[in-house]
Amino acid sequence: MWLVALLWSAPADAQRGRTTTRRPAPAPPPVTAPAEVVCPSPLGAGVKTGRMFCDVLTGRDPVEGIVITLPPHTGPVTLTFDLHNRHTYSEELIKTKRAYRHYTATIGVLTADNTLLSRAVVQNEFRTTEDLVDRVAGGAGPGGVKAVAPTGLEPISVTIPSEEGTVSILGEKLSVVRVDGTDNFTVPGRPIAVISNVMIQYRPAPVRQPAVRR
Repeated sequence: MWLVALLWSAPADAQRGRTTTRRPAPAPPPVTAPAEVVCPSPLGAGVKTGRMFCDVLTGRDPVEGIVITLPPHTGPVTLTFDLHNRHTYSEELIKTKRAYRHYTATIGVLTADNTLLSRAVVQNEFRTTEDLVDRVAGGAGPGGVKAVAPTGLEPISVTIPSEEGTVSILGEKLSVVRVDGTDNFTVPGRPIAVISNVMIQYRPAPVRQPAVRR
């Protein structure tokens, strides 16, 4: 009787082995993390927020911009950052009521081959210190802060195609309206805006399992 039982059980086990399939691994959940940023012109750390602020320079070559390297990913990546105008603070201009500025800065987010993915604009007015987002440490002014400070805040979100490994942020133009006139800046290499809080959201690329040797 034991022999009969063994003879019957063997085919059943073999059949179960043939029909068993592995379920595909579930897609990894989206990850939100600080971006890997190479800033060619750091402005510095904010005294109040602790954020790192980076100047956006005008230019046309993605290599010369703020380069953001993306981790291995599946599907599109969402890049977010805060865009600010760039103000040079003067206590003297405040006292003499000549500090008013109306800023309009335009920047672009480009791929490594110079394809424009998105254009962004930040526009705001400066009148008093209340219009500053933060002061930046490391200067010779009162309290050890720099004269240059971010003003205005525009949240920016850009969808990056899945095939891209890096993107670059470059300035295009800046318009500054003062009490006594207007200035426009487009010359390459000039800081015209500031970014901070650079983040990415992505799905990590699946980890390849090493082949099993038999």
